[in-house]
Amino acid sequence: MLEKFTIPISAFNHERTIRVYTPTNYETEPSKRYPVLYMHDGQNVFEDQDAIQGVSLGLKDYLDKSKLKLIVVGIDTNTLGDERKNEYCPWVDGEYSKNLIGMASTTGGKGAAYVDFIVHELKPFIDSKYRTLEDSTSIAGVSLGGLISTYAVCRYPHVFTKVATISSAFWRNQEEIEKLLIQSDLSSIEKFYMDGGTKESVDERISKGFLESNQAIYDIISGKIPNTRFNIVENAEHNYSFFRKRVPEIFMELFSANQDKSLVEFQKK
Repeated sequence: MLEKFTIPISAFNHERTIRVYTPTNYETEPSKRYPVLYMHDGQNVFEDQDAIQGVSLGLKDYLDKSKLKLIVVGIDTNTLGDERKNEYCPWVDGEYSKNLIGMASTTGGKGAAYVDFIVHELKPFIDSKYRTLEDSTSIAGVSLGGLISTYAVCRYPHVFTKVATISSAFWRNQEEIEKLLIQSDLSSIEKFYMDGGTKESVDERISKGFLESNQAIYDIISGKIPNTRFNIVENAEHNYSFFRKRVPEIFMELFSANQDKSLVEFQKK
């Protein structure tokens, strides 16, 4: 089942749409509690009809068919102006960004407030409204959503135990996120999944810099979290048609302990 509602973000003084998927057996097993996955760009998480450019990750269909025992919370993007960049970048764009795209940018800097909203406002609400396993919480995101997910884990490693970053745009805040990762104690993190395509941009130089950015992050994380994987996807472009194809593999990687035989069979199809 998919439910949609709004919740205020006090730091930004406005309401945000939240989409919550509950498993197919949620109503028929009233005593069961479930792990929770928080995802950014909520419009693009579950169904194509709501996706900003008409293609989503297709998670509702995938989760319905795979019967994965998981609650997924999609947090809608703020589509006004540069607010997505501002909220998903903890810092203003740095030198790596300037060198990669050939121009300076002043976007970013609201990421801390956005992550604090998830941890201190949204999560308590979700835990009170749904039958969650409060200590089994994961976070995932696409592109800049991968950057803010990584930042969230560094800030709150006791809250988020599993992470997936899909074609992550770490490059926007490369220097600062590397520094934060090096300083952070990530010993409590169970799994960290990363991926990136070899054709993230039509500009080969930018594609190369994109993957090098991710490789640098992986080199740091893999030294701290034993169960870390970086999947380089040949010829994959930076759009949801390509992101969507990786969904079964990502969920198999992160949630094997919650998977039953039906999910394994779904992955083989």
